[in-house]
Amino acid sequence: MERLIFFDIDGTLVPDTSTGSFIAKRLGSLEQMAAAERAYEEGRIDNSEVCAIDAAAWRGYRRAEVESWLDELPLIAGIRETVDACRGAGMEPHLASLAWTVVGEYLCRRFGFAGCCGPVLEEEDGVFTGRVKRVFDEYDKRDYALGVCAERGIDPARCIAVGDSRSDLPLFAAVGKSIAFNGSSAARAAATRCVDGPSLTAILKNQD
Repeated sequence: MERLIFFDIDGTLVPDTSTGSFIAKRLGSLEQMAAAERAYEEGRIDNSEVCAIDAAAWRGYRRAEVESWLDELPLIAGIRETVDACRGAGMEPHLASLAWTVVGEYLCRRFGFAGCCGPVLEEEDGVFTGRVKRVFDEYDKRDYALGVCAERGIDPARCIAVGDSRSDLPLFAAVGKSIAFNGSSAARAAATRCVDGPSLTAILKNQD
């Protein structure tokens, strides 16, 4: 592949909600999770605090059970078509997100993304302990992308990031092109291009 393209998950591939809130509803912790996500977007807490609040509710649940819920994620239309089009154009698609890696790994298997990053939940024998194994923030997200670029010998200036919010800004600044997809005002101000639409395939128009 000649280039890399990095996609955010929450708000980008999963519009109008987040994977954290989607799962929290099933864990019975939706109210706490929604409050934590609002506080993060407003800059009142960092992502490590969001992770700790969220992780506690996962205690005792099995990975297989949570993965079965993900089949019902309210995903944006056009993900598979976009992934296939990117590969056809010589762009390797990755997920660069603050969603738990259990979510990113699921989406990689389902749609063919080449890799993912994110915070990691602690597990023992396939059961979540309620603790965070690895914290992850917007700068780690950027560093994941830069690390993949280095491994592939690809200049970040030739790469693209697609996202919608505050957590995408460091990555937007690190690559040559950035697309605010159905983005917040902050994402729009930082992006090299703004795209809106009900399908992810909208980003493919006028793409070179």
